[in-house]
Amino acid sequence: MTSALKWFKSSYSSNDGPDCVEVAIVAADATVHVRDSKNTQRAQLAFADTSWTEFVSFAGVSR
Repeated sequence: MTSALKWFKSSYSSNDGPDCVEVAIVAADATVHVRDSKNTQRAQLAFADTSWTEFVSFAGVSR
């Protein structure tokens, strides 16, 4: 299933920087997949959409 996902690079990632994250959203089962765009063969993470939304909201808070 994950090979057919449509991946999007984070807008905060650059082509030459070390911090590159890609996400793929599967609406059918409300899942967000996350992977390292520099090494796409490594393990991927999958989150329920509600968990991902909560994480992004928390991560976006400046400290």
